[in-house]
Amino acid sequence: MRSEDYQQLVWAHTPKKPLWQGCFGAFVIGGSICVFGEALKELYLYFGMEEKSAAIWESVSLIFLSVLLTGIGVYDKFSRVGGAGTLVPITGFANAMSSPVLEFRVEGMVLGIGPKIFSVAGSVIAYGVAASVLYGLIYFILYQIGVVA
Repeated sequence: MRSEDYQQLVWAHTPKKPLWQGCFGAFVIGGSICVFGEALKELYLYFGMEEKSAAIWESVSLIFLSVLLTGIGVYDKFSRVGGAGTLVPITGFANAMSSPVLEFRVEGMVLGIGPKIFSVAGSVIAYGVAASVLYGLIYFILYQIGVVA
């Protein structure tokens, strides 16, 4: 079977979700995650934390809750409704790191979890490092010629 024929077959059998329904779900779920994060930060500020500490604890709390909800199978339900809205950077990354751990834990630490934990997140790390090196080089060149201070 040719690649083009296979793609057409897949496209014909892939369930179609209305665009507006997907956008609305992503907006509601993604927005809810963001609002919840801000509420956590405000709660930490209310209890007397400094701004920087509250922001750190907000991130830690969102990561913990994302991994916990992934572990008990609730995050997947949010993903079905919210689609791309659940990819809000910090919670989506935590989910991407913890999902392979659950899926491949039966294969052991070395052959299962170790190689699979970075299956999704590895590309994010690799491209993030590459982009930061490129940005650093551009900044260095611009600094040397006096464009930026």
